[in-house]
Amino acid sequence: MSLVTVSLGSNIDPVRHIRLCLDALFDTFGPLNVSRVFESEPVGFSDTRNFYNLVVAFESNWSPSELQAWAKALEINHGRKQGLDKYNPKALDIDLLTVGNLQGVVEGVALPRAEMTESAFVLQPLAELLPNERHPACNTPYATLWNNFSLGNQRLWAVDFTWGSAWISHAEPALCTSQAR
Repeated sequence: MSLVTVSLGSNIDPVRHIRLCLDALFDTFGPLNVSRVFESEPVGFSDTRNFYNLVVAFESNWSPSELQAWAKALEINHGRKQGLDKYNPKALDIDLLTVGNLQGVVEGVALPRAEMTESAFVLQPLAELLPNERHPACNTPYATLWNNFSLGNQRLWAVDFTWGSAWISHAEPALCTSQAR
């Protein structure tokens, strides 16, 4: 079993799509560790709807290509159109960040995902969720990467968010491990 981390995002009915994605992840992989949910302004998008983003960690023995295929199928089930550029609105965006300590292109999947250290909406929730875990390539704790991160023009803020009967996110700092639905 490997620790898998994924980034989830949505700017089309984000509360609904994030909850449905968490349901699917839980039903498929079991207990989830879930970061706070952050709202962020779109950067590079003509659509001005804000995104909801979070990071989820779980254990799995699936291969990177199986994880990637599952994520892409779920995105399509949520209305994602293939072949559109990345700056289009998204009901659901699932990015595979890490699978254990795998590095390089593994089964056609680049690991760890390069953008995870470039985007505040990925790195902040990842650093809060797994502060002492180390980035597989640079061996630096995620909390250290976040503390050294320059936000630039990226703006994000935590939001209140429930999943099932549990609060998984509060606007004020709080870290939750959620297995309840």
